[in-house]
Amino acid sequence: MKHLTTFLLFCLLSARALADITALVVIEPTQRKDGMMVSRDALQDHLSRVLHEQVTVTTTDDLSDAMRATRSGGYDVFISPPQVAASALAHGYALVGATDSDEQYLLVGRNRIGSVGALRGGQIYLPQQDSIYTYLARGMLNANGLSFKDLKQVDYERYPQAGLFALLIGSSEATIVRRNDWEDWNKEHGGIAKVLAVSSAVPGGFSVAVRKKLPADERAKLARWFENDATTCGLKPVYAHPDLAPYTRVAELGTFTPKALPGATVVTLPEVKALVGNGAVLVDTRIADEYRDKHIPGALWLPYGEKSLKDIAFDAKADSFPGLARLDREQNIVFQCNGPECWKSYKASRAAIAAGYKHVYWFRGGMPEWETAGERTEKSGQTLASN
Repeated sequence: MKHLTTFLLFCLLSARALADITALVVIEPTQRKDGMMVSRDALQDHLSRVLHEQVTVTTTDDLSDAMRATRSGGYDVFISPPQVAASALAHGYALVGATDSDEQYLLVGRNRIGSVGALRGGQIYLPQQDSIYTYLARGMLNANGLSFKDLKQVDYERYPQAGLFALLIGSSEATIVRRNDWEDWNKEHGGIAKVLAVSSAVPGGFSVAVRKKLPADERAKLARWFENDATTCGLKPVYAHPDLAPYTRVAELGTFTPKALPGATVVTLPEVKALVGNGAVLVDTRIADEYRDKHIPGALWLPYGEKSLKDIAFDAKADSFPGLARLDREQNIVFQCNGPECWKSYKASRAAIAAGYKHVYWFRGGMPEWETAGERTEKSGQTLASN
């Protein structure tokens, strides 16, 4: 028995010693040129020498699988487009940097399409469902009161540039492209299509994220290598990207609330202050920790229990908002949460409208707009009971 125990312990320690560091290179369809330049074998060899242990590198162009891997912690290192890196950052990874500067994407439609809203019942060409293009397209549609469900047809294909060809031959009414691709195409095909909406800037090229649980010295070695020696394997140098806000925006893309809400009045900061000054109730629909940490002075905490999709076609029956019953149907009520990417106050406003409340106001800018203006916030030291 003693010899067996010793043998099993030896096997366990040997297996641990042979455990790999794993890295995944994720290639977007339009990054195929850059992706083909990356040598998997060279990357594997160099990283193994840098860390003095075996590194296994895998490549994929399946964005859905890559996104699932970030949530499950399937790899120690992700070398990926920004939406994959953004998901990794939300699930226990730290950012090393990006290979390219931030860039914008454009939602473009044939000239007869007057606005984003006019795409209702129409057709759009998009790349893979988890591509950065589709994330951004979903966000721009939502911001203008549309869901993919409002379109007659969504064609998920593989190559974004082909969307411009689809516009050219009239087989699709809209697509999404990088600004540079659009500008080059429009010089040659002016008058065919026009810009309907523009995204905020998002990190370009590949982004590198490393598991936080790796030893600090290993993370430091990896960061130095990617910044100084990545070109030996076909990668561009990875520059530090100190601003995480673009990744936060990418993680929330496709979840932008509409800019309008029928049955409610969308209000800005000055209007909120005037309404509250005249006796309106300001309702904070966020979770307890957020309200406790900071909130607008005087705001009433009535959390919206959100389980439905962040989409204008959300299923309200999946959610809960018991605090609504505490509000006076005849009073002016202002709902707010964490800004344009937060759906709780939008859904709460919809619930109030559906329940027959007469004076519903939606502060879409919420806490970010309040804080950006330098307005005072306060903390709650008390334990918050469920509403």
